[in-house]
Amino acid sequence: MDEPIPVTRDVDWGTAKLMPDVDRARAWLLTVNGAPQSYVDLDDPTHLEFEYARRLAHAVDAATEPRRALDVLHLGGGALTLPRYVAATRPGSRQRVVEADRGLIALVAEHLPVRDGSGIEVRAADARTALEAEPDASADVIIADVFGGSRVPAHLTSVEYARCAARVLRPQGRYAANLADGAPFTFLRSQVATFAAAFAHVCLIAEPPMLRGRRFGNAVLVASHTELPVTALARRAAGDAFPARVEHGPMLERFTAGAAPVYDVDAAPSPEPPGGTFSIG
Repeated sequence: MDEPIPVTRDVDWGTAKLMPDVDRARAWLLTVNGAPQSYVDLDDPTHLEFEYARRLAHAVDAATEPRRALDVLHLGGGALTLPRYVAATRPGSRQRVVEADRGLIALVAEHLPVRDGSGIEVRAADARTALEAEPDASADVIIADVFGGSRVPAHLTSVEYARCAARVLRPQGRYAANLADGAPFTFLRSQVATFAAAFAHVCLIAEPPMLRGRRFGNAVLVASHTELPVTALARRAAGDAFPARVEHGPMLERFTAGAAPVYDVDAAPSPEPPGGTFSIG
């Protein structure tokens, strides 16, 4: 059997590379412009290499009882890591994936295709535009993992966007987003305030060193109309290889103190990561 070889291709937003993992037979790392975007193990879609992906998965796992099929809307597709995970852990789920980069969609479909009958539907569109077109109360979970380069686009950071997500979710639904920031956390604090303006309950999942301002990194924001299972989320996050904690209630209020919700008129993308933070090679 031939050894897998890296694939490089120009896509809509730059240069994408698929690099095989030498330690796992059918596992691949996807980068775009040198920044890691996705990691996929075709033989074991429940293997989540990136910690932020595990935390997004925790939000899905804790959303309802195990194995129950869900309607999931993914904003940002990459190599379809989370859609594959949900298809494996919750058979019968209906999943819509929105990815703006048509070239990236084609690359993933060619080299890392999903199995027939997976319930995963991928389409090319802007995440905000697609979300605005979704029917009311049509999703159990919305997962947002959208980065233009290494920054969350400005139009996905506003109260108007958050209210649109709140409208699309069912009453017991969950919104989970991958965000990135560093001290003094101006962006992350504003995002908590923004989503608190649209949802009754919000929490953050992140590693303690990141929340202490020791490094720039990822944090997963989870929001819901109904009370969040913070104990279950905390237990799952604490059991990861790089343990995280769940900030909620008074602790999250202290973290967010003084931050104001952001509206479309003054929305800005997440900050540029320090040089080399998310790059490979």
